[in-house]
Amino acid sequence: MAEQPNQSKEPDTSSSLAEQTLGNIESYLPESIIPLWDKLQTNPWILSIIVLVLGFFIAKGVQWFIKSLIGKIAEKTPGDFDDKLAPLLSKTAFTFIFFLTVIVSVEALDLSEGIDRFLKRFVVSILILSLMSKLLKATKLVLNALANSKNRFKFVEERTIPILDISSKILIVGAALYFLILSWGIDPTAWLASAGIIGIAVGFAAKDTLANLFSGFFIVADSPYKLGDYIILDTGERGRVTHVGIRSTRLLTRDDVEITIPNSVIGNAKIVNESGGPWEKTRIRVDVGVSYDSDLDFVHDVLMELVKERDDIANNPTPRVRYRAFGASSIDLQLMAWINYPEQKGLINHKLIMDIHKTFRDKGIEIPYSKHDLYVKEFPVAKD
Repeated sequence: MAEQPNQSKEPDTSSSLAEQTLGNIESYLPESIIPLWDKLQTNPWILSIIVLVLGFFIAKGVQWFIKSLIGKIAEKTPGDFDDKLAPLLSKTAFTFIFFLTVIVSVEALDLSEGIDRFLKRFVVSILILSLMSKLLKATKLVLNALANSKNRFKFVEERTIPILDISSKILIVGAALYFLILSWGIDPTAWLASAGIIGIAVGFAAKDTLANLFSGFFIVADSPYKLGDYIILDTGERGRVTHVGIRSTRLLTRDDVEITIPNSVIGNAKIVNESGGPWEKTRIRVDVGVSYDSDLDFVHDVLMELVKERDDIANNPTPRVRYRAFGASSIDLQLMAWINYPEQKGLINHKLIMDIHKTFRDKGIEIPYSKHDLYVKEFPVAKD
């Protein structure tokens, strides 16, 4: 009689895992409860429901403990970061413990291998998606807290929050998708290779978009300007920065017109940041000419007194008057003063010219202007 080949049968991993899990639970039970536990094991559905209910209450207890503990700590710390973090961490702990309990309850049912595997993978998928959602919320909460904190990394501030938020979302969602694929027993290696080839094709097709994307990251890292700064482009546009995004930067001009500039363009342009330097203050210069007969010391004192009385002129640094040149019909001088906000340059310059003209007229200081005398040697003789 021919010898039958040895046929290896795949072990029932789900049942063995269930036996190990429930067996470990039994080892921690009191001796008086062990007979009841043995009876429950003969009724998988009842055992599954009991495990699920117990797991729910245990998860709720851990949730309450974490929320109370962090709540007490939050009462002693300033700010609302701890107050927002406590419910998020407690819900995360509840979700993790409860879904692990659901997996144990599925094990207790002692179902067929195919159904058991499907149910456990389905539960793990929901757990991964739930943890991903809570991790996204926690990341945004931490970034906002770091941006509002004085003792923080310089790279984390209000203008960099959108970039860091999007980058963290890409990493978290990518990792979640990777583990989600693994949980269903799929090898993601081939998918990653295909994604690399597709990425190269997309890179060639969307090179302008990628150029704007990388320029946006470089602008955030290099920080030539930030939200609220007044900048002047080499093309002449001047306005306040209202948005620094991944693709573009937006300026609001004095005409309340918003200009959208691609990051790849503004990243290679010459930019004058009027709000840069040690402070946001900027200096204005008003050119004036006085008669050669004027008392220059008196003119100097009149101008300094004029700017000291103005609320829109900064006292530090102090204003100054500088005589520049002997002009054709006047002695040319320059009044220099600092203002607090660059957008007020045009308005304050306008008011200074009006006040200087009125003050010089009241003080008897002449502002000369070009005069031309016309001499007529003779008039033409009229012919009859």
